Amino acid sequence: GVSHVLTLVLQELSLLCKRDVNGVGMLYDLLRSRWLQALLKIYECLQHYLGKRPAPVTLQARALSREVVELLREAPQSGEIRELRRLLRAPHLKASPAGGDEALLSAHDTVAQKDFEPTLPPLPDNIPENEEAMRIVCLVKNNQPLGATIKRHEITGDITVARVIHGGLADRSGLLYAGDKLVEVNGVPVEGLEPEQVINIL
Repeated sequence: GVSHVLTLVLQELSLLCKRDVNGVGMLYDLLRSRWLQALLKIYECLQHYLGKRPAPVTLQARALSREVVELLREAPQSGEIRELRRLLRAPHLKASPAGGDEALLSAHDTVAQKDFEPTLPPLPDNIPENEEAMRIVCLVKNNQPLGATIKRHEITGDITVARVIHGGLADRSGLLYAGDKLVEVNGVPVEGLEPEQVINIL
């Protein structure tokens, strides 16, 4: 692994240190540092974990926790049962029968069900055969700017991408290009809209 490679590098550098090569001593000390060793161990653990590809035990942790709370309510009360009910009904878990925002369990179920991708509208059925190729682009902004400007085409009146800003979200995605015509944004047709209105939808 990475730790083994680092050990070999340190062995080579120790020989160079004895020859007093410029800068090697500092590099040797850096690679021997405890924080770097710890980071490499964390990295190897994460790589091992990713290689195992763990699968969720259940897709409905919220429903299961509510069921457990109900069963505990009917069970003979003891200190352990009261403690478990308190934990399951805590705000960060919130497994009460009344429902609510089950923070941790909701996040678990979302990931387990792979329900984190945006839902795209279906393609319209009435696209003429001679229509230019159309693509559906899905960009999740997460409160960051799109990184592209739009304009109205002088002749056709279409809303098009004027330019894509280098390093922005659109540029990093590789999905939008200058000159692309916008047909819909978030399911809203943009034909006849002003660029300022389209920006508000974006």
